[in-house]
Amino acid sequence: MFYLIAYDIPDNRRRLKVAKTLLDFGGRVQYSVFEARLDGKLLEELVGRIGEILDKDEDSVKIYPLCATCESGIRILGQERRLREEDVYIL
Repeated sequence: MFYLIAYDIPDNRRRLKVAKTLLDFGGRVQYSVFEARLDGKLLEELVGRIGEILDKDEDSVKIYPLCATCESGIRILGQERRLREEDVYIL
């Protein structure tokens, strides 16, 4: 499934750790917004890794699932910074 992930983290160190973690799973489309295509196992791994970093009293991370119909309706104005999947062929 396709996910949009946004965060608001005031602490620079935690924010950088979360951003680096998100880059392991997807791509950055704005400073604090990422896109990722994840199955259930990868989503749980992402949630666990981010959960270890966050200060639950100060930080906020939101993960929005987007169905195929919602994803196809995304409109981009200006520069496109949307995650692109590479065609991969394994022989």
